[in-house]
Amino acid sequence: MEKVQPVAADERGLAVTRERFLTAERIEAERVRDPILASWQRSRTSRVPADRIDLPYICDQDLDTPLIRAAEPVLERLSEQLDGQPVSLILTDQHGVVLTQRTGDPDLHRHLVSVELAPGFSYGEQFVGTNGIGTALEDGRATHVFGHEHYAENLENLACAGVPIQDPISGKTIGAVDLTCWRKDAGHLLVALAKQTAEQIREALLGTSDVRELALFRAYLRACRRTTGILLAFNEDVAMMNDRARRLLDPADQAVLLGHASQVLSDGRTRATVLLPTGSRVRMECRTVPGPRGSDAGSVVRVRLLESDEDGSVAVSQLPMFLPGVVGSAPLWLRVCNEVDAAYGRGDWLALAGEKGVGKSTLARCVHLRRNPTGRIHVVDTLGQVRLDLLEDPVDGLIIRHADRLDPRDRLELTELLGQAKELGGSTWVAITVDDESVDLGDLLGFFPRTVQIPPLRRHVEDLRELVPLFLSRLSRGGQLTCSPAAMHLLMRSPWPGNVPQLYQVLKFVARHKRSGVIQPSDLPAEYRAVARRPLNRLESLERDAILNSLQDAEGNKNKAARLLGMSRATLYRKIHEYGIV
Repeated sequence: MEKVQPVAADERGLAVTRERFLTAERIEAERVRDPILASWQRSRTSRVPADRIDLPYICDQDLDTPLIRAAEPVLERLSEQLDGQPVSLILTDQHGVVLTQRTGDPDLHRHLVSVELAPGFSYGEQFVGTNGIGTALEDGRATHVFGHEHYAENLENLACAGVPIQDPISGKTIGAVDLTCWRKDAGHLLVALAKQTAEQIREALLGTSDVRELALFRAYLRACRRTTGILLAFNEDVAMMNDRARRLLDPADQAVLLGHASQVLSDGRTRATVLLPTGSRVRMECRTVPGPRGSDAGSVVRVRLLESDEDGSVAVSQLPMFLPGVVGSAPLWLRVCNEVDAAYGRGDWLALAGEKGVGKSTLARCVHLRRNPTGRIHVVDTLGQVRLDLLEDPVDGLIIRHADRLDPRDRLELTELLGQAKELGGSTWVAITVDDESVDLGDLLGFFPRTVQIPPLRRHVEDLRELVPLFLSRLSRGGQLTCSPAAMHLLMRSPWPGNVPQLYQVLKFVARHKRSGVIQPSDLPAEYRAVARRPLNRLESLERDAILNSLQDAEGNKNKAARLLGMSRATLYRKIHEYGIV
């Protein structure tokens, strides 16, 4: 339960608590409200300066938007009612960039300008810390921040109440309205007025919405009242889904469903069974929503998850295993498999780099098994066996793990042994694995013409639908334990920092408590039952992937990545936070 707002007599205690937090001292958590403390922690993680205001400025704002057109009359009426009062009415976009600011009191206006709470400046939480605008957008709900609850000390004599504004059709956050006054004048009426203003703007947006969108929205609401299952509605510009769809469908599943629905309707059909990227099978029913003057407003799609024994006529095709002992059919995984296999075919010694647990030595070993099924291969961690395997009793394949962990003397000795093996013209194929590429391997890498990057599991998470059955068959002795679509969905939402070994340990935990039957979400450890804040639509997924690729191309340099993307640095920071890019 949220703690009550501290009274004025406790302001000094709150100020001391904030100072102790900023100096990393132990604090009394009961002195600060839970949402504020959570925001302070996010602000500190983002390294927001607490002793100054230094905000990005966006000079090329588009002020002719549906949000501004709908909000102007509402804010103008409220401004007239508050004329002369020390209250500022502020409208921002979805990133916290101030679009308009109306302040009836000259002293308050001058102060707001001095702290850059003015049009063009971003008050996103990642720039200024805890505040009514950025924190409301971050939490997705009405938020008030009074006095010393602000993260930046320059704002401690202010009070603000911010409320996100959602598009009435799509439900997506498109901006925020904020009311700011002096701390001494603040009260809960400020919060109530901010909520009322946001609702009036939302109603004004609904009145200006496109006729086709309104027709689709009404059809979607009618369908929501008639079903408790998964429901989607869409046209060329808008996509809507109910809470059940957000919880049970992966973003990739949503994109595939929308694509199949469009194809089904264009073929003149209304029903289809679809195999989703996460491995789930669904039955969908589609219908067209009539629009004005004989046009189509869009489509409404009902979706039902199928159990494994339903609709047996649908065959789930299995891709042939590319390498013995290795599963996975994601394009990224197959590409590295091909790279390693091609290098082996050329006789090239190979370095495999990647995070711990991504399968570097396993992949090298299985490539050797495919190319030379009867050949001897050894996997070693130390130099004790290397001389024997390379020079004295040569094996067909040698995999030396963790070359980056060798001390300089052992690394030099390994380099000499490899040089001797090359001079003797031995036939042993050699691969090394590297966890930390920042370690300077010196002349050692000169023996390996190519380094193949093995992706972490989170980059080809769709392969879980093959890895999970493989591991369960090993753990349950004969395939007596299977994974439900809902549990698979939750597993695929995990970032898997420990990669494949972490996945195996999670399934081992489950198998220890459930030896047969179907794994449900409740069978998973608690930390794997959570779902991200919201799914991404197709455009957002493409944007997220473009940002990831640009950051990779820019080697993590956000300024360079922003230039590559053609967007402002402030927008990039906001997108990184919005999409959970680490």
